[in-house]
Amino acid sequence: MNTQTKPRDRSHTWAKADRYLERKLIAHDPALERALDDNEAAGLPPYDVSPLQGKLLQLLIRMNGARRVLEIGTLGGYSTIWMARALPEGGRLITLELEPKHAETARVNLRGAGIADSTVEIRVGDARHQLRKLEEEQAEPFDFIFIDADKPNNPAYLEAALRLSKPGTVIVGDNVVRDGEIIDEASEDVRVQGVRRFFDLLEQDPRIEATAVQTVGGKGYDGFMLGIVR
Repeated sequence: MNTQTKPRDRSHTWAKADRYLERKLIAHDPALERALDDNEAAGLPPYDVSPLQGKLLQLLIRMNGARRVLEIGTLGGYSTIWMARALPEGGRLITLELEPKHAETARVNLRGAGIADSTVEIRVGDARHQLRKLEEEQAEPFDFIFIDADKPNNPAYLEAALRLSKPGTVIVGDNVVRDGEIIDEASEDVRVQGVRRFFDLLEQDPRIEATAVQTVGGKGYDGFMLGIVR
């Protein structure tokens, strides 16, 4: 007789653990909480990083001593606030957002969090075009780059990020496990295929050394790519 049982759905436990860790490690912050509320009220999709993930980005920037940060995918600016607060005096963050409505919501949220316009610049339009424009402007290399936009274009974003980097630049990619669907090479989901091509580039490109961390929590099962430019 087959005694195997179906694995339990642990998502409720992941969410409870997230809430416990947030209570222990994340200070109450009305500006960040208001930003999430404003994003929901504006009808933005619920794609923000979690509070724990936002603080992870913040700590990585501080550990790296980053002064120049590039974010590909602003949404409502929740992750932008976390990262901007990690910058030293005179630091600069450029964030790229396709949708004007999202960008305007982010501007309001950044002002509400006390982030100066001189610290964060939101550029609106197709990120591939904005990245080319940064290259044409001969932008100073970034110290930290966070890729969290449309997944089919992840390979193009990584290629551009590498061109806008220098040795020691940290590159982080979000949503790279996608509930484990990345192992399905026959997937018809363009987001999954975009992430798979992203990992193909990481495997083949000698300019970057990378790893991946699978995550579970209130946002489900996913993961981050973390890399450093050689």
